[in-house]
Amino acid sequence: MPTMKPMTLIAGPCVIEDEGLIFEVASELKKQLTGLNVDFFFKASFDKANRTSVNGFRGPGLKEGLRILSAAKAKYGVKLVTDIHVPDQANAVAEVVDCLQIPAFLCRQTDLIVSATKSALRFQRKLNIKKGQFLAPWDAKNIVEKARTIEKEEGPHPEKDWLWLTERGVSFGYNTLVVDMSSFQTMKTFQVPVIYDATHSVQSPGAGSEGKSTGGKRENIEVLARAAIAAGADGLFLECHPNPKVAKSDGPNAFYLEHVGEFIRQMLLIRETVSALPKLLPESKVLEV
Repeated sequence: MPTMKPMTLIAGPCVIEDEGLIFEVASELKKQLTGLNVDFFFKASFDKANRTSVNGFRGPGLKEGLRILSAAKAKYGVKLVTDIHVPDQANAVAEVVDCLQIPAFLCRQTDLIVSATKSALRFQRKLNIKKGQFLAPWDAKNIVEKARTIEKEEGPHPEKDWLWLTERGVSFGYNTLVVDMSSFQTMKTFQVPVIYDATHSVQSPGAGSEGKSTGGKRENIEVLARAAIAAGADGLFLECHPNPKVAKSDGPNAFYLEHVGEFIRQMLLIRETVSALPKLLPESKVLEV
């Protein structure tokens, strides 16, 4: 069987707590993932602008956050992903990172998508847009259409797969998210790679202490990630931490840093196994955008 293209992996801590944590996690991930068939992007946010509580830790901010990420990139040779929250951040972030990311809550903000797309095209970066937990999979077509419209106006990106969608679950009642495994095939008909957010999908929004933080069901990460890869996800998003109990953001749903390498080996095995199976039904119809 021919070698499969590398699986996209976005991994790292939720937020930049300090430079020491970023260096520790980047170094450990680089070591654990060496030799695996993955296209690895190190992820950490310089600002968590949508914390449940006004007192929640947000990060060091744009300037210091980009300095720390740039230092990690230079020291460990990792590619970078980080979030932007307002259009004015796009160019500054694109100068440093390899992939801009739009958070799920902001996926319908047209000005933000336009600005991020223009910066991705200008600096030849990738753009990952998380599908909001309030959207059906087929509604993500409009997200792709916005970015493609700007690409037509500005000129094509040199890479075919520069635009990604990420599935991070759908709201289902109070404090609960579910993942529709058919969503990967639906969104892939928009002709973009689709990534599975394995850690945010197990969140319990607002279920933390006194409703002032997000809870999570870490025990579901493995089974849902296995299902998503078998269902056709093109990659994984995985927030990890050396000690999730003391993480300053999203600790209850963070994966243990020490187990990332073995976990990804399992995902690659599932991916290879499924790819070798014959398809018995016709492919989904491609939806033009």
